[in-house]
Amino acid sequence: MKSRFRAHFGEMSGVAPIRAWLAIISIGLTVFMALDVGLARAGDKPLKIVAFGDSLTAGYMLEPSAALPIQLEAALKKRGYSVVVENAGVSGDTTAAGLARFDWAIPTDTDAVILELGANDALRGIDPELTRKNLEQILEKLRERDIKVLIAGMIAPKNWGEAYSNAFDPIFSELAKTYGALYYPFILEGVATDATLSLDDGMHPNRKGVAEIVRRMLPKVEELIAEAKSG
Repeated sequence: MKSRFRAHFGEMSGVAPIRAWLAIISIGLTVFMALDVGLARAGDKPLKIVAFGDSLTAGYMLEPSAALPIQLEAALKKRGYSVVVENAGVSGDTTAAGLARFDWAIPTDTDAVILELGANDALRGIDPELTRKNLEQILEKLRERDIKVLIAGMIAPKNWGEAYSNAFDPIFSELAKTYGALYYPFILEGVATDATLSLDDGMHPNRKGVAEIVRRMLPKVEELIAEAKSG
């Protein structure tokens, strides 16, 4: 009996058992590390930016892939950012319409917003004071939720006269200062006067026009991302 026990113990007490235990430990560490990395990646969610605007955001008369939020997300990812840019643009929206849909248009997990509203107010000749008040209410809601903002400005069409332009055009820069928001002066900068970058209506950008907007806005959007990450 003893000899059989010793024979069995002798087989288990050599180099082979040590290697077996080391293999088990190695497998355990590998599994633990894989789980640890998986949990870290799961917690590293992409930054969510909501592009909240009108037809200039929505991508009027363009295929979905050509819309501003999609092109902007692609440009940011190309630069190494982990982001999602959600399209919350509705063609024809005024600032009043944007305010009315704010609660369902801006999800609870939003980190930053590009606010692009006002063009339709100007086209319709809406009282600039109403435009200002609507934007103020939107910005108040964003402030309450501690969401970082980039305001994309607009310029009134000249047919409404100098008095209207003088009342409308400064709204965006003044609100940016009041609410500590980032500011991009004119969403159609470099596009509005170039027929090759616009649709036949002469008002909305084509795919190339949207790409030009993205190119010009990108530095400001990168600032927005930095602010959102810093809290």
